[in-house]
This record gives sequence, C-alpha cells and structure tokens, in this order.
Amino acid sequence: MSELTPEGALEQAALAGIHRLRIPTPFAVGRVNCYLLEDEPLTLVDTGPNSGKALDELQSKLGERGHSIDDLELVIVTHQHIDHLGLVEIIVEHSGADVAAIGAAAQRLANFDEDAEADDRFAVELMLRSGIPEEVTAALQSVSRSFRSWGSHVGVSRPLDDGEEIAFRDRTLQAFHRPGHSPSDTVFWDADRRILIAADHLIAHISSNPLITPPLDGSTERTQALVTYIESMRKTREMPAEIVLSGHGDPITNHVELIDDRLAKHDRRKEKIFKLIAEEPRTGYELAQALWGNVAVTQAFLTLSEVIGHADLLVNEGRIREDDDGEVIRYETTG
Repeated sequence: MSELTPEGALEQAALAGIHRLRIPTPFAVGRVNCYLLEDEPLTLVDTGPNSGKALDELQSKLGERGHSIDDLELVIVTHQHIDHLGLVEIIVEHSGADVAAIGAAAQRLANFDEDAEADDRFAVELMLRSGIPEEVTAALQSVSRSFRSWGSHVGVSRPLDDGEEIAFRDRTLQAFHRPGHSPSDTVFWDADRRILIAADHLIAHISSNPLITPPLDGSTERTQALVTYIESMRKTREMPAEIVLSGHGDPITNHVELIDDRLAKHDRRKEKIFKLIAEEPRTGYELAQALWGNVAVTQAFLTLSEVIGHADLLVNEGRIREDDDGEVIRYETTG
C-alpha cells in the first residue's frame, strides 16, 4: 500500500505541473475538482458548472497561478455531467481554446439541450416502468429541467479515440474510455509519473453512482451501467497508478484496495437484492423502498439506477428475470 498521503499526492502532482482547482457547484456532491496543467498547451481538465460564482472562482484560482481563462489553449472534458463542463462555452469564447473529449461523446456534448430533453424522456419512461409513482416522476423531471442552466453545449474540436495520446511539451497523456458512471467517462494517464486523472470514475469518499442512461449512439436502449462500470474498474485496477486525481474530494493513493472494496460492496448489495426478490417479485421502486425507504425526490433516480444495476448483474447470472406485464417490470427469481 502506498504511504503517500492525499496532501502529499497533491504536492507531488503540483510539482509535476498539475494543480487542483476546487470550483463550487450547487449540487449535494459539493465542489468539483478541475485540474490546471501548466504545460504547452496550457490546459484545463473540466471546468465546473455554468454559474457566475464558479466562473469568478475559476478566474481567481487561475490568477493565483498567473493565468486567466483567456490564456487557456486546451480544455479537456472528462464526461458529460454538467458540473464538469458548464463553463466550456464561456472559456472557448474568451480564449479560443481547443476542446478535447472522447470522440464517441462529441455529438452528445454538442447537442446539450436536445440530448438533455431526450435523457429526461428516457428517465421518465424508465421510472414509470419501474413502478415509481407519476407524481414523483413529474417532480424529478421538473428538478432535472431546472438544473440544465448549469450545463452548456460543448463543441469538441479534438475528438479522441480510446487509447489516443495527447502530446504536451513536458508530458504525454493517454485517454482511456471508462464508461459506467456515465457513458462518456474518460480517464487520462500520465505513465511517466504514474498519475491518473480520473474525474468521477473513482472517488475516494463516495461510490460513483452508475446512472442508467441512453447510450452515446442515440439509441433508446438503456445501458447496463453497473455491469459496464465494473468492467471499467477492473481495467483501471490493472494500471500501475500511484496517484489518482478525482473529480471530487481527495486524491486516491490506493486505487487497487479501493476498487477491491467497491467490487465487494457491489457483490454484497447484489446478494441483498436477490434475497428481497426471492421473498416476492418486486419492481425496481419496491426494491429501492425496501433498501432505503422513502428517499428525497432528487434521489429517486439515483436509487433506482442502483437497484437496476444490481438486478442486471443477477439477470446476467441467470438467477432472476424481468416479468413485464406491459405496464411495469417486476423482477422474479428463475428458480
């Protein structure tokens, strides 16, 4: 196990020219970590949400390093969530910076408003089919729409392939597509320094929720988000990273141990959900209530994604199946 502390990891990253900028968000997760790469090109990894407060703090933190948003030459977007990309359009207008992101997400990022509406329609259908009451679904849709102003469309001028390298003056970053938390999650690997910029793929203090979403190709079939996320974590587990820089909270210096712990927790939750289904067939909403009771409206889709993700694991193992009566889907055991 690494003896490097989170504070030491930040110092080591800073010595390598990678500086954490903690930008405020209006969301429960708190501040988002953006990363300034003092290199050529001068690069910002993620931006924070589209708000005056976030922009002011970004300008201030860049100023502490002797820069402004006008100086940025490249913006790297790690994934499609609004707390990570909301200021991209403003930054590009001021600086003319290039924008790099995984190529499979380029259309999704460019069509932010249209795709956000499509995502809401998808989520409403999924919630209703999972037994969530209409009034809860309508309330959550209203909350989701109110959040959209924190986002922004993103014109990707440098689409990246999985495994593609970005060459800087003093380093090379390799982009690896690691879908799960979102379909577009991408991590950036500095092999020479063994530093991984991972955004929300791995977070030390909370599990990254694999949200059920439509795939990037625009089809209406939902992703098996947790199944995909587990595959992505297993790939990251094999990387010889010494420091993992996350999208929220402190750096990770023991990613193998953390991933093993997360995999074990998912396995335990899967078995708990199987026991509930073995008692009687249940909808996703009924399973979520059995696990957590009545949660806040803003958490309803998060908890549903959690349940469906673990149910997908059980379906793939052949231990349960979906019983669709045309209105709602219930899970039942196959035995």
